[in-house]
Amino acid sequence: MIYPHADALDTALATLTVPHREAIAAAQARQDRLTKPRGSLGRLEEIAVFMAGWQGREVPRLDRAACIVFAGNHGVVAQGVSAFPAEVTAQMVANFETGGAAINALAGAAGMELAIVPIALENPTQDFTQGPAMSAIECLQALSIGAAAVDPGLDLLLVGEMGIGNTTAAAALCALALGGSGSGWVGAGTGLDEHGVRRKARVVDQALQLHHDAPRKPLETLRRVGGREIAAMAGAILRARELRIPVMLDGFIATSALAPLVATAPGLAAHCLAGHTSREPGHARLLAR
Repeated sequence: MIYPHADALDTALATLTVPHREAIAAAQARQDRLTKPRGSLGRLEEIAVFMAGWQGREVPRLDRAACIVFAGNHGVVAQGVSAFPAEVTAQMVANFETGGAAINALAGAAGMELAIVPIALENPTQDFTQGPAMSAIECLQALSIGAAAVDPGLDLLLVGEMGIGNTTAAAALCALALGGSGSGWVGAGTGLDEHGVRRKARVVDQALQLHHDAPRKPLETLRRVGGREIAAMAGAILRARELRIPVMLDGFIATSALAPLVATAPGLAAHCLAGHTSREPGHARLLAR
């Protein structure tokens, strides 16, 4: 395993790589001397300089970009937090693998490599309102699966997920790592009505009460209320940082994978860009931190 024990994870978080200052300066100088008014390309110029800094070259490249979609199942769906049953996770994974989903079309249009990584779908995590979602070993295995999926030759990494019930896990993860109550982090997910959202908030609050005395360590937070696919995304994002590969984040759940890590290493997200802000209330709250 890439992260065989908690100390390996802690060491990785304590020794984060940094962007190349010389490449940033050279990329900015290049932008300023191109035939255009300074700053006229707005956010595009900022992204070009950002990419250059992490790639360590004046002119950034996007020859190889990859999207990795991790999938896992959640025991907390037994609490009625999703509009769909857990079986849908495997059905969606099958659709991804046969090229029938939106991500297949989007990755193809962008020229991105696409990998689908299901993790023990036949073995859902435990219901985290009753106990920890995963053992320490299970969580480390998921972290390592995510890290191992990152090709060092990539110019950009996009992480994604599939897992019925995982907006509940994402909300619980953010609340336990960063503070707040269920109502401050939950949203409608894949189509809950107001009653469903309130039930979801109560489920998160129940989990917070159960795990309130958990050590505030990344591994403990992830294993208590996370999911295998969320832990895998955390491992992939951390490994990308070690390799200085820029990361594009898609949605609340992918971004929530950072929550237990940035609680310990606040600068971890410096190599990440948010692709958008979703309608999940917790997403905007998380991106504002």
